[in-house]
This record gives sequence, structure tokens and C-alpha cells, in this order.
Amino acid sequence: MPIYPMPLCRVEIALLSVVAERLCTLLVQREEEPYKGFWGLPGGVLRLELDKDLNAAACRVARERLRVESPALRQLTAVGAQGRDPRGKHDWGLSVLFYALVPEGSVLPTSGKRVSDLKWFAADDELPKMAFDHADLVSQAVEATRSSVANLQFPPGFVPERFTLGELQALSEQVLGCRLDKASFRRKLSDRGIVESLPGEQLRGNAHRPAAIYTLRAPEGKPS
Repeated sequence: MPIYPMPLCRVEIALLSVVAERLCTLLVQREEEPYKGFWGLPGGVLRLELDKDLNAAACRVARERLRVESPALRQLTAVGAQGRDPRGKHDWGLSVLFYALVPEGSVLPTSGKRVSDLKWFAADDELPKMAFDHADLVSQAVEATRSSVANLQFPPGFVPERFTLGELQALSEQVLGCRLDKASFRRKLSDRGIVESLPGEQLRGNAHRPAAIYTLRAPEGKPS
């Protein structure tokens, strides 16, 4: 039976959050070659003896590199080519990208294995010197995240359990990096049945302009 050489297989994690009212991505500074001192996404090599599947690999890497149990990771894309990673056979590197949008302050990562520093960087600012092709991977994760929120598809656990429509719009604007028309935003929420009011909840705001409390409606087929 022929034996085929395999590329270096990795998982990379794009962890996104709103920090100081701006969409940010978490980057780590590499402490080893190649690209020592450059910034990139936290990632790690697929370990056949440890990882039963790609999701398990992503969760393990999050624990090892960031010391967090990463919530709601979703697979976005896979990229591979000769010349991506000098550590692979014939410089061949394959990466599977996972991403997640988490509430501000819900994840407090600390530097793990082979990480000298980690910081949140604003998605719309110029990124630092990036390793490999990770700048492009960050862009893909940001684009996918904003596309979901623009379509009012909020990642699990990102939106608070209870909120006003004003709070939901402000949160959406922070992710998207732009202002939204109030009437259009609320009409879309209503037309698609995305939210439902909680009549038993106490109204927020002042006595003259109270605001109703809402929650996200569970998708069809899922318990609320």
C-alpha cells in the first residue's frame, strides 16, 4: 500500500469580541520561529493521539494557547498550499480556521504554550506584523461575523438573555462598525420574529421613556 506524504495540519482560532465598543480580534505574539516576535492567531498542530475530530482539536488548542474553554467555536474555512509553512513537508501547510464571537469580558485569556503575549486588536485598525497568512484569516473571520450580525443571526451566547431593542441595536452597531437606521432595524426584527417581549419584566429607562425588555426567540425546533 503506497504511503503518501502529508502536509502540516493545524487549527487556527479567531476569537472576536466587542472591546471598548469596537469589534476586536485576539492575537498572540509568537515566541518561536518561524516568525518569532510576529503576531498571529492562536493555533496548534492537529494531534491524532489527542483529537477525535477537528472540533476537539480547536477546543484543545484554545485551552493550551489561551487557557480558556472556548465557547461556540464554528468552523469557517480551510486553507492550504505549498509555501504556507516552512515546517511542513515541501513547505506544505494546511490550516482549518475556527471562529467565535463572545460577549465583552466573558473570556479572560492568559498566555499559554509558546505564546509570549496576547492582546485585543481592533478589527478596523491596521494589524501588527502578522505571521504566515493570518491577516487574511482574520479578515475572513471578521467578514463572516459581520455578515451574520447584519443578517440578524446572532452567535449563541453573544447577546444577553434580556435586553432592550436599543441595547441590541447598539451592540449590533459595535460589531458592524457603523450606525443602523432605528426604524429599519426594528422592522426587520419584527418581520423575522427574532425577538419576543417579556411582559412580566420590569421596564428600563426613565419614567417618561420606559423601554420594554426582550429576549431572543429560540429557532424553530429548539427549546426556548
